[in-house]
Amino acid sequence: MLSKRLIACLDVRDGKLAKSVRFVDTKDIGDPVEKAREYYADGLDELVFYDITASSDKRNIMLDVVEKVAEQVFIPLSVGGGVRSVADATDLRLAGAEKINVNSAAVQRPELISECAEAIGDQNIVLSMDIRRVERCDEFPSGYEIVINGGRTPMGIDALDWARKGEKLGAGELVINSIDADGTREGYELTLTAMLAEAVRIPVIASGGAGKPEHLYDVLTTGKADAALVASMVHYGDYTVSELKQYLHDQGVKMRMSW
Repeated sequence: MLSKRLIACLDVRDGKLAKSVRFVDTKDIGDPVEKAREYYADGLDELVFYDITASSDKRNIMLDVVEKVAEQVFIPLSVGGGVRSVADATDLRLAGAEKINVNSAAVQRPELISECAEAIGDQNIVLSMDIRRVERCDEFPSGYEIVINGGRTPMGIDALDWARKGEKLGAGELVINSIDADGTREGYELTLTAMLAEAVRIPVIASGGAGKPEHLYDVLTTGKADAALVASMVHYGDYTVSELKQYLHDQGVKMRMSW
């Protein structure tokens, strides 16, 4: 059985670490480079860097910040925000990113997934999905809808259908960003995560809602996620990376431990 992964997410706005609740009320909370260095030293498995306004501002990601983070960490670095082409993906790889996250542009032009997968390998392409809960109906049989541009634009696309299509087009991993749970610290969206994890064969990363160690355990077991993404609970100093990994290890979850 493969080890589960603990991933920290750095949402970056104007070069500063930021945090929101349900994708709104975003506040600057620190230096992303400093946090990246801290988490890496404490045993983090992987780091995700999102330029959270690149898509909505219709600009390219800030490569200089990516380069600074990549200089500080020697674990997989996954980067997203404003990736619209193979050239964008290539620039990020040259800046130090191992994995490239596609989101809004891929929803608008799905062939972007296959183009990037062909260019840099499907194992390096992550389809990040921003999802909100809706009334189950013929249009949304799963009860979940895809939104883009940082949660601002509903797309009328069923989340389960999009996950399956993304895998078929060449995505190597899925990130499940629950807008309803984001920043609440009340727990991950277990129903959504488990549904998508059962529907695809590629790894699924749960994102949104972690507030205490039990939430990570729940999503890695009941939620069937391959990895748990955390933000607020480590950014605000409530828990350290090593404390979370030790808790999961003690609960019988197979983790990559530093000892």
